[in-house]
Amino acid sequence: MELGVHALEFDVALTADRRLVLTHDLTVSAVTSADRRPLHAGDPLFPYVGKPVNSLTLGQLRTLDVGVRLPRHPDDPFALTQVAMPETRMPTLGAVLGLAGAYDAENVRMHVELKSDPTRPALTADPELFTELVVEELDRHGRLGNAAILSFDWRIIAHAAKIAPGTRRFALIELDTLHWNEGTLNGGDVPAAARDAGATTLSPEHVMVDETLMAQASAAGLDVAVWTVNDQALGARMLDLGVAGIVTDYPDRMRELWRERGLELPEPVGPLKPVGV
Repeated sequence: MELGVHALEFDVALTADRRLVLTHDLTVSAVTSADRRPLHAGDPLFPYVGKPVNSLTLGQLRTLDVGVRLPRHPDDPFALTQVAMPETRMPTLGAVLGLAGAYDAENVRMHVELKSDPTRPALTADPELFTELVVEELDRHGRLGNAAILSFDWRIIAHAAKIAPGTRRFALIELDTLHWNEGTLNGGDVPAAARDAGATTLSPEHVMVDETLMAQASAAGLDVAVWTVNDQALGARMLDLGVAGIVTDYPDRMRELWRERGLELPEPVGPLKPVGV
């Protein structure tokens, strides 16, 4: 936020006691998390690493150190974009929304990806309940008008369209999960299927973006926000194809591209201003 971004995107899952926590994985990842102690002596679920997030309470998850960068994982995909922050605890969605509020970051959109896998129902929250809890939390923080609901599971997109029609809804797609949703296989018109599911934006992996997909999205009346683009040359190609937004691990690089293209740059927020911007 101090650098200056249009939006923050983060992933959430639901705990055993129905709390919304930030986590990329439906099971506690050994790459990004380390056990420190059980919540109470003799806890049969300890150690918690490797356990489904929805089998653990917030209290159990908060014993984990999620700020470690473990050297035994040299293939850590986040190593280049994250720094170690030892003794960091898994945050709740409410805490992050509160932090954004403390920064007076009202113009920064909160993009909340609801982690849901219909092919693994034992690990996945009920999509309607999950969506309702996220919408309630966004509403509690006055964020429904400047937020987006994202998911690869379009059941969530459909329910969000019913209960929060004024909130943006991003239908996420990648080749490996297209089969999760109706109308996306066998040469189907994926953008039209996303629109029919209730999406306002199509959000594909960059390898899927070409002239055909962009034309279909335009015909369906959907903007396209592409992920994850970390290279400026690739970002420039995506802009040339007509994407409306770029998800990146390096917003500083994309700011340079935005400046070169004469696009409006988001203002930095927070107590510190970045040097040279």
